[in-house]
Amino acid sequence: MPTILISPPVGEPISLAEAKAFLRVDHDDEDALIGTLVAAARLQVENATGRALMSQGWRTVLDAWPARRVVRIARSPVAAIDAVTVYDDQGAASVLDPGDYRLDTASRPARLVIDAAAPSPGASVNGIEIDFTAGFGTAGDVPAPLVLAIKRLVAHWYENREATQDGDVPGPVAALIAPYRLVGLGARR
Repeated sequence: MPTILISPPVGEPISLAEAKAFLRVDHDDEDALIGTLVAAARLQVENATGRALMSQGWRTVLDAWPARRVVRIARSPVAAIDAVTVYDDQGAASVLDPGDYRLDTASRPARLVIDAAAPSPGASVNGIEIDFTAGFGTAGDVPAPLVLAIKRLVAHWYENREATQDGDVPGPVAALIAPYRLVGLGARR
């Protein structure tokens, strides 16, 4: 069940000016580097938590409906289901009516419950596409601890430019993001 980014966020949780202020950098010589570090830090925090920080579009692709027609949505928080498309044997697309599914955002991760009357895919591979919007919203909606984690990660990378052996985030950053990690309990039957 791959989940693919189809429309990235239009901005970052912190601006270049905010990052430079946090770093106490008052020149423009490294603006490109700092901007790249901000984007990389956002991605690192998103991957470590399983959450999308800024609004962005995602697509989950399935071969068939899972048991009980309950689909776990891999990115959180889910803001909206944009479309559910099912392909028949000839590859013709059929977009489900929103009345044919229900989004459960109270569960972690969120779940999409598909009505039993909704069609099943005829195609044996990638017969279902679920397009959804995930993210807290705009920069001002991102929780403050995650914004601070991005700033601290940018500072760590700015001050330590050499390659490291591990891909882990520094301890203080890990502590900031720990409450936001989505914890999996294994496969459910």
